[in-house]
Amino acid sequence: MFKLPNLLTAGNLLCGIAAIFVALQGRLDLAVYFLIFSMLLDFLDGFVARLLNQQGELGKQLDSLADMVSFGVAPGAITFILLIVSSAIELTGSLAGSMLMPTMGESVKHLVELYFKHLLYAPDASDRIVFYGWTLVLPFVSLLIPFFSLFRLAKFNLDTRQSEQFIGLPTPANTLFILGIALTLWFGYQSETVGAVLAEILVREQILMSLVVLFSVLLISEIPLIALKFKSFSFKENWEKFALLAGSLLMILTLRQFALSFIVLLYLVLSTIHYYIQKSN
Repeated sequence: MFKLPNLLTAGNLLCGIAAIFVALQGRLDLAVYFLIFSMLLDFLDGFVARLLNQQGELGKQLDSLADMVSFGVAPGAITFILLIVSSAIELTGSLAGSMLMPTMGESVKHLVELYFKHLLYAPDASDRIVFYGWTLVLPFVSLLIPFFSLFRLAKFNLDTRQSEQFIGLPTPANTLFILGIALTLWFGYQSETVGAVLAEILVREQILMSLVVLFSVLLISEIPLIALKFKSFSFKENWEKFALLAGSLLMILTLRQFALSFIVLLYLVLSTIHYYIQKSN
């Protein structure tokens, strides 16, 4: 039971739980780092299991349970917080107006506390932002992420078509997209870079809600998407994978912390192009 691959899977689970804890305290940056480490452990558990020939049904079940927390519940919780920020922007008219405390982390924590206070109890006359009506409902759109992730992960375990490609968006890719939005908000706010513009756009109510709905549906879609599995290193056979790796590296070098969401979009575009080329051939 307590073999190295299973312990790595357990580490994935614990990082996902830690990400939820720190996100609720306003530290979106730490939540992102915990979930990126979850992805690393998610890769390593399978790699080590194959290396040590310790693959088994228990490891498969543990992996799905850990992934449900790290790539279903945790990104849902982060999106819940992002939608609270969206509601605050809707009420104040701007991102700057919704930041009530000296730092981003303190402001996000304060908004989360304020939201739950207004949802479960009642606002005070001293509250500078009052959540009401639609702004109390909007954050619950984030529940679409764990809902569809549950079915996505169960489907992946049973779908034999996904040995060489993915059918539908993988939960780690969906998580990366959400983490990209969180990092854009965290580092883009009050910066003098393109991130400031992106933060103002991506966390707006209509845009963020639409992205959540779209990417949640993509999780269970029948769209074939490329998997980074190389049978050979022939460029002709793997051009889309090399293009994804090269494009991702270029984005990281140029956009840095703002690159994650764009890498996922590039992944979707290249997968679509690859699918239609294969279909035409």
